[in-house]
Amino acid sequence: MLKAGVLGAGHLGKIHLRLLNQSEKYNLIGFYDADEENGKKVEAEFGYKFFNTIDALIDAVDIVDIVTPTLSHYDCAKQAISKGKHIFIEKPITNTVEEAEHIRELLAEHNLRGQVGHVERFNPAFMAIKNDIKSPMFIETHRLAEFNPRGTDVPVVLDLMIHDIDIILSIVKSKVKHVSASGVSVISETPDIANARLEFENGCVANLTASRISLKKMRKARFFQKDAYISVDFLTKKCEVVKMKDAPENPGDFDMILQNAEGVKKQIYFDNPEVPDSNSILDELETFADAVNHNKTPIVSLHDGTEALRVATQIINCF
Repeated sequence: MLKAGVLGAGHLGKIHLRLLNQSEKYNLIGFYDADEENGKKVEAEFGYKFFNTIDALIDAVDIVDIVTPTLSHYDCAKQAISKGKHIFIEKPITNTVEEAEHIRELLAEHNLRGQVGHVERFNPAFMAIKNDIKSPMFIETHRLAEFNPRGTDVPVVLDLMIHDIDIILSIVKSKVKHVSASGVSVISETPDIANARLEFENGCVANLTASRISLKKMRKARFFQKDAYISVDFLTKKCEVVKMKDAPENPGDFDMILQNAEGVKKQIYFDNPEVPDSNSILDELETFADAVNHNKTPIVSLHDGTEALRVATQIINCF
């Protein structure tokens, strides 16, 4: 079992503490929070050991789980790496691409492992259909949330849209050729609603929408490719796969057959996979433990986190 410590005991930090505590792959040593009053309150309520300094916590563990505000990710990661510790770092990886690249360099120099918390990669609905997504040519995502003051220290692109950016970059095996976007600040000082269009060198186009001032929640992605349409609902953890194949010579009464203008007939059929029940945050933390123990590249590497931030930054620069 790897000795783990958490930096940050806010809303998400407390979730990480609970899951690390129940995981059989980690031994939760304790946590540090810059707000001493909050730290002692969490310690009293849940029994996790509160450390008075970042250094004291880092010295006591093998893995540092960074769940602090984005602006402090860089400094926390540098401190942990300088002491020879592996890092799990929440998304976005850092505040700037330059900071992310420096963290990657430091990690490589110290021969350590790092993973970024792009949790939707571990969403059971996405896990169930990701192998069906092959060379999509059009992608559409919607990530809408009700207003919550938490997270408004960064633009909605870094708060919400970056989840979908990471998903898309993990699927489309091609470089981004062009980015166009628009964003509007409604309540916060930074954009609260944004739309972006990513064009890839292989011809794929992705249209992304994110809002944190919506009346209802939505987290959906649709992938269109040759002979298939695939949709993922990250919120309800459901997915749908609609495929087409050459129609049989003698279709059955209930077969769905389409004929195009050239007279080619195709059969439409559904191939919806089973979606297992799982906890995405626990899964991402435990796969990181596996990566450390077996000296493997984590599923969401610091390179992946950096590239997602790079595209997010290009989108923000369009505003």
